[in-house]
Amino acid sequence: MSQKVLLSAKEVNIILHRLACQLIENHNDFSNTVLIGIQPRGKFLADRLVKMLREEYKIKNVQLGYLDITFYRDDFRRGEKSLEANTTEIDFIVEDKKVVFIDDVLYTGRSIRAALTAIQSFGRPSEIELLTLIDRRFSRHLPIQPTYKGRQVDAINQEKVIVNWKENDGKDAIYLIDK
Repeated sequence: MSQKVLLSAKEVNIILHRLACQLIENHNDFSNTVLIGIQPRGKFLADRLVKMLREEYKIKNVQLGYLDITFYRDDFRRGEKSLEANTTEIDFIVEDKKVVFIDDVLYTGRSIRAALTAIQSFGRPSEIELLTLIDRRFSRHLPIQPTYKGRQVDAINQEKVIVNWKENDGKDAIYLIDK
């Protein structure tokens, strides 16, 4: 098994600043926009972006929620291993709001399809965008594309992208692993 560093901690930080600036450019003061981290791994990216928006860019009105998609997945009950649900924490209505889904890696698009179904329980958004740190563009099973992407990676199917966050894994780093 080989491992290649795709992004270092410094490169991750630069990309996060770029993504934060793109969000500000399109959503101004976030008065009609909510950010939704897709559980489990999108939570870390969403937390980091919101912290950056609030502390470094002085955007005060950023609403953040976390969406669990476990029971909305089309592969739920297909595997031998039982899936463990995460918590959904959305304490606002998304009716007529712009929603930005945030996830670490866009692979097949199935997680995003599940999120599109799950978010309907909280209202009907006026618009939905997708922000992803890594876009594995040649692996899509569904016609889903990110609105904002940190880095595009051309990984073949047996290769895996691993995103490490210092809050969870001890350091920021993104790896491409060949099994």
